[in-house]
Amino acid sequence: MTTPTESGPAPATALSPEPGNGGRLLAAGAASLAEHVARLGPVPYRGRPAQLVDELRAAGLTGRGGAGFPMWRKLAAALGPDAAGGPDAAGGQAWSGPASVVANAAESEPESAKDAWLLTRAPHLVLDGLALVAEAVSAADAYVYVKAGPAAEAVGRALAERRAARVDQRPAEVRLAPPGVFVAGEASAAAAVVDGGAAKPFPQFVPLAAQAPRGAGRQGRLRRSLVVCNAETLAHLALLARHGAAWFRERGTVDEPGTMLVTVGGAVVSPGLVEVPIGATLAEVVGRAGGAAERPGAIRVGGYGGSWLSADRTPDVPLSRAGLAAWDAAPGPGLVHVLPARACGLAETARLAGYLAAQSAGQCGPCRAGLPELAAAAGQLAGGGGLTGSWARQAAEVAELVDGRGACRHPDGAARLVRSALRVFAADLHAHAAGRCAGSGG
Repeated sequence: MTTPTESGPAPATALSPEPGNGGRLLAAGAASLAEHVARLGPVPYRGRPAQLVDELRAAGLTGRGGAGFPMWRKLAAALGPDAAGGPDAAGGQAWSGPASVVANAAESEPESAKDAWLLTRAPHLVLDGLALVAEAVSAADAYVYVKAGPAAEAVGRALAERRAARVDQRPAEVRLAPPGVFVAGEASAAAAVVDGGAAKPFPQFVPLAAQAPRGAGRQGRLRRSLVVCNAETLAHLALLARHGAAWFRERGTVDEPGTMLVTVGGAVVSPGLVEVPIGATLAEVVGRAGGAAERPGAIRVGGYGGSWLSADRTPDVPLSRAGLAAWDAAPGPGLVHVLPARACGLAETARLAGYLAAQSAGQCGPCRAGLPELAAAAGQLAGGGGLTGSWARQAAEVAELVDGRGACRHPDGAARLVRSALRVFAADLHAHAAGRCAGSGG
């Protein structure tokens, strides 16, 4: 099992994509600017922002950080009512004045390794995408938000290369995310750091148009307009701009086109980073990591705040937002973890729920009071005993109370995790009530 640490686990190894398997980002990586340009050519600056918005709209690129928001809508919001559909297309949001653009590579999910891999092995793909967005919205400045360590050092070297070669209209700067803080990777936390505040989720943050008058106080509003994009999203954008929307749609599904990076961990033969077309089945994703190393009992999709799925009932479930919706699950930031049948799913859920409760920003009641109570109920379920049924009801009730009521989505993930455990590990609940553990054979 992966155990959370101050900085999280070591970055996963990227498994080499096989010919024809849909791999794009893994195959396009180059650490140096010279090699990057030799492979892909220079950044294709369009000079006409609306054209880039139209290309993104045709391609259907969505955010790969977990929210799955359409990329074209973010740019349309920044460009105002005259851009590709106007303010209605942008969700009714628009801003005035120059924006700041942020590549969010904080990657605070302890099991995730995709953004760190991109900044270490293919930093110029991310920086090309950041440069394209900055040009499109006439940004005042650009930032890469990342934790201190190898990824930050690698992107620092890449930025120095780009400054020397003068390839970017708005040279980017690095802003460091605090290590070991789960909520620091949330988009609004990245926005808050760039805006000069603490790495905490921003209540009522509007991800596509976070605007406020300059000079506004820290209570309830930001001081600048921000466009925050996940690092992988920007890497896809860099390739899409070179190859076009039709090329991008050759992989994935009609509604969710393209590929995605997935960190596969747990009981698999070759844990690491794989790239799959969106809509690949869970069995195919696990197969890219060499297959299960032992008999699987459950699969967790979407990270620590994700959902458990029964391993024997869901091998053909597509890894896509649409495919997972019926299971109250989502791909999240691209995470698949295989739990072996010999392990106790309730104990693992209790561990994760405890971690999420401890990682609260403490800004609202659902996090301050609800998550510790949820973690306590999960711990009681793992401990077993005659009151298991009562604790199961308690866990379900608390999950219902915290879901959707927080200042950010952190409590939603904890609620989703526990609800899925109550469904998938129902047999374990009965075993624990009898004083034994079906998973561990106890």
